[in-house]
Amino acid sequence: MVRLTRINQAPFYLNSDLIEFIDTTPDTLITTVSGTKILVVEGPEEVVRRVVEFRRLIHPVARGPVGVPDPAQEMGRV
Repeated sequence: MVRLTRINQAPFYLNSDLIEFIDTTPDTLITTVSGTKILVVEGPEEVVRRVVEFRRLIHPVARGPVGVPDPAQEMGRV
């Protein structure tokens, strides 16, 4: 979920998996997979930045292939 601000300044949380399109009209218009359209204060780049930040929190980056030792652990750094 990402926190955004509606055009009327009301904050809300949006499930980022439901975003289908982000357009500039000149306001930022988010269209969800269900066809719902939401005008937000944040620009498209900021919406994308927040989605990426959220996904990094919930999907940690894999350290390498399964079965291959992590070099940082082998060197005692972790």
